[in-house]
Amino acid sequence: MQELHDAPLAPLTTFRLGGPATRLITAGTDAEVIAAVREADDSGTPLLVIGGGSNLVIGDEGFEGTALRIATEGFSLDGTRLELAAGEVWTDAVARTVEAGLAGIECLAGIPGSAGATPIQNVGAYGQEVSSTITEVIAYDRRTHETVVIPNAECAFSYRHSRFKADPDRFVVLRVRFALEDAAGLSAPLKYAETARALGVEPGDRVPLAQARETVLKLRTGKGMVLDPEDHDTWSAGSFFTNPILTDEEFAAFRARARERLGEEAQPPAYPAGDGRTKTSAAWLIDRAGFTKGYGTGPARISTKHTLALTNRGDATTEDLLALAREVVAGVREAFGVTLVNEPVTVGVTL
Repeated sequence: MQELHDAPLAPLTTFRLGGPATRLITAGTDAEVIAAVREADDSGTPLLVIGGGSNLVIGDEGFEGTALRIATEGFSLDGTRLELAAGEVWTDAVARTVEAGLAGIECLAGIPGSAGATPIQNVGAYGQEVSSTITEVIAYDRRTHETVVIPNAECAFSYRHSRFKADPDRFVVLRVRFALEDAAGLSAPLKYAETARALGVEPGDRVPLAQARETVLKLRTGKGMVLDPEDHDTWSAGSFFTNPILTDEEFAAFRARARERLGEEAQPPAYPAGDGRTKTSAAWLIDRAGFTKGYGTGPARISTKHTLALTNRGDATTEDLLALAREVVAGVREAFGVTLVNEPVTVGVTL
């Protein structure tokens, strides 16, 4: 276990933003993770758990307390059953399952961050979500002071949400277990139209696993969603806002506002979200409200490749980023009456 004091946190985040932590502990085993959490809890010290840092917005003042970086390793395959330590690099784990000929998470290639973060956010992209393949989450329960095994049905998974995100101070994820599929080297049925088009097939078709992964990586790279230290469009947290899910009444009001602003032919994106609700596109809202790719003149700007990504152009502060985010939220609300919600977790700041 490594311990540093007054330790910079910005290098541990994909935004490369945020002030220092009073203390930074790097834990390489589950036992070290649990010991660090118990020590912080027993002493009443605030605790910040960091995995890959791809979903964090840390304030410029930093974090007064203990930051715990989970650097555990562990990739275990037993037939189609996969177990990952929380600290495993997610995109590397996806590549290894594809090499093993197993389907289920191949369209989640290129997503930055650690395996332990995937159930918290119910990570998803290009028609796949981890909730479809996760069987169990092993976590340390800070309330009962024991290690627990939480089955999928008790994780309360929903769109970019889970019980872990709803109660962030209770569980620290240690390991994640998945059930994958042996489809003779083929992918899971493709659910995302853009992926199917790029592959020249129809939604519902299967393609060779490696081909599916490579196609997703190309799509993500074109949107600045694959980490590249030389490309400031990737100095981000990926999609900064979640896609709004609206009631029928809210969607009708939004559609009316859209047609009033853009003309009667305007057709806002609409996807059934169950329970009489409709999901629409945050990227569409942002773009149509006037915040196009590359928007901004300061050190924090919208990506030149994707309107959903807010980026650090190299010398931004967290406050620069938040000012841009607030401008976008206010502009979308004024234009369409819809309030965007940030996807990254904020530490010491609020939007």
